[in-house]
Amino acid sequence: MPCLKTYDLFISHSWDYNSEYYSLVEKLEQHSNFYFRNYSVPEHDALDTKTNTQLEEALCRQIKPVNVVIVLAGMYVNYRKWIQKEIEIAQYYNKPIIAIRPKGAERMPQELFDITNVIINWNTDSIVEAIRNYSI
Repeated sequence: MPCLKTYDLFISHSWDYNSEYYSLVEKLEQHSNFYFRNYSVPEHDALDTKTNTQLEEALCRQIKPVNVVIVLAGMYVNYRKWIQKEIEIAQYYNKPIIAIRPKGAERMPQELFDITNVIINWNTDSIVEAIRNYSI
C-alpha cells in the first residue's frame, strides 16, 4: 500500500460546543486510512495569550501551516466574531474552507455559502472525502 498523506487540519469551533469538536476529532481518528495532525485550539490546550491582538497572531501561527480549515457551521451565528476571524486568516493564507452543516439542519447562514469551498453534512466519509479533495 502506498504511503498516505497526513493532513494538517484546523477545526474552527467554540469551547461552548466542545462535544461537537471532540466528536469530529474522534470520528476522524477512527476513520481507516486517514491520518491528520490537529492544529486546532481545544479548551484543554488553550493558546497562552492575554490580548485580542496576541490571540489573532497565535491563530495566524496555527492556521498558516494547515492544508484545510474546517468550520463547524452550527456555531457560526453565535460565535461569529472569532470564527469569522479564523475564516479571514484562512482566506489570507489561501486555505480551503470546509463547512460542516449541523446534524439535522436545513438552513445555513448565507455568509458561509459565500466564503466556503464546500458545505457538507455531518458524515465522516463525506468529511474525509472533502478534506482529501480540497486540501492544499
